[in-house]
Amino acid sequence: MLEFICYPKCTTCQRARAWLDENNIEYEFRDIKLENPSLEELTAWYKKSGLPLRKFFNTSGLLYKSMELKTKLPNMTDEEMLALLATDGMLVKRPLAIGDDYVLVGFKEAEWSEKLK
Repeated sequence: MLEFICYPKCTTCQRARAWLDENNIEYEFRDIKLENPSLEELTAWYKKSGLPLRKFFNTSGLLYKSMELKTKLPNMTDEEMLALLATDGMLVKRPLAIGDDYVLVGFKEAEWSEKLK
């Protein structure tokens, strides 16, 4: 079953959840703030996604900005970035849709339609 990971107060997450419901797609809900992704999960998702690791960062988040990660990330290794992401779910871009053979980061309706319908 699809694992849907989001922050319930995020409007993009709310849109994604409504889209899943409208399209009768079953999912397991997980609040990223209450249940922070582990280093092992993040590493597996990153490898499965095929995306650059930077795509997993919530660049519009307050924590990202306050930590000045825009200037720090280019000098960090993948291991350091993954460890940092594992410290706080609010650093992770959301929503995430995790399936057996895919990971969708952020909500783009066309991309979600292609993978989930």
